[in-house]
Amino acid sequence: MSLLTHRCLWSCALLAVLPVQLSSFQSANPYLVFEPQGAAKGKNIVLVSGDEEYRSEESLPELAKILATRHGFRCTVLFAIDRKDGTINPEQLDNIPGLEALDSADLMVILTRFRDLPDDQMKHIVQYVESGKPIVGIRTATHAFKLKSSLTYAKYSWDALDGGFGRRVLGETWVKHHGDHGKQSTLGVINPQERQNPVLTGIQDGELWSTTDVYEIHLPLPADSRTLVFGEVLSGMNHNDPPAAGEVNHPMMPIAWLRNVSGARIFTTTLGTSQDLLVEADRRLLVNACYWALGLEGQISAKSDVELVGRYHPHPFGFGAYVRGIKPEDLR
Repeated sequence: MSLLTHRCLWSCALLAVLPVQLSSFQSANPYLVFEPQGAAKGKNIVLVSGDEEYRSEESLPELAKILATRHGFRCTVLFAIDRKDGTINPEQLDNIPGLEALDSADLMVILTRFRDLPDDQMKHIVQYVESGKPIVGIRTATHAFKLKSSLTYAKYSWDALDGGFGRRVLGETWVKHHGDHGKQSTLGVINPQERQNPVLTGIQDGELWSTTDVYEIHLPLPADSRTLVFGEVLSGMNHNDPPAAGEVNHPMMPIAWLRNVSGARIFTTTLGTSQDLLVEADRRLLVNACYWALGLEGQISAKSDVELVGRYHPHPFGFGAYVRGIKPEDLR
């Protein structure tokens, strides 16, 4: 398949956003805005993508479509943008334009990895975090920032003494892969003590699954954390593979948990490839988490619609595997 054909297929898949309507904006804008459909919730969600491996540039626009179309949230999706040509480039570590959208956001959903953002961009994230508003952190958000160019916000860097944004806010920073990365997948095992937690509404044991491996966690998590789901390391890359042999599952690591940090509701999961959204339970977990974070857990339903919007054909995770030449405006 030629690069041009590959790009066209990917673009067409992501262009199928009906009935989602994009708000009017100039084509030069390096972000997307999905207006709420149906009964609007009156809440603004900003989804911040920017990782080199797990294709957040694919997953977060799709999650935004679900949240806007199926659930009535206004969603803004931000991307790592190449400074030279304006294309989506996850390897551009120092540029996520549009972060000022966080100034009026009700919820930040973040899936970034080792971003080295300049102060004029990073300040919007810091102001949001320090405002006490809710956060949903996905996969590499545990090591969202690696701030080298400026020390202004060094305390949020993943290598800060206290674990930076990951440990300080989400509850954990990057430690290491717990399973065999790329060879062992993850099955979600619900914590029986949290079986009735609203974030797990409509999700049965064994339905959560990801081709990603489990991340290792420093146990225990901070005292204010509540583990919702543990990750059972499977012996292979299929949902029905048996558990991995040996001690790797003794104990199992948390893969989804809640915190309340100075009044801010925080949900974190170390699941998070773009292909995870092909799994209904994984989509439901993220949608439920957004409702809970916004204080709308009373509106969570086991039968709520979390179906994909349009055609969605995500690519496998991997470094250097993103599709080149795509601009946010192409996703209209």
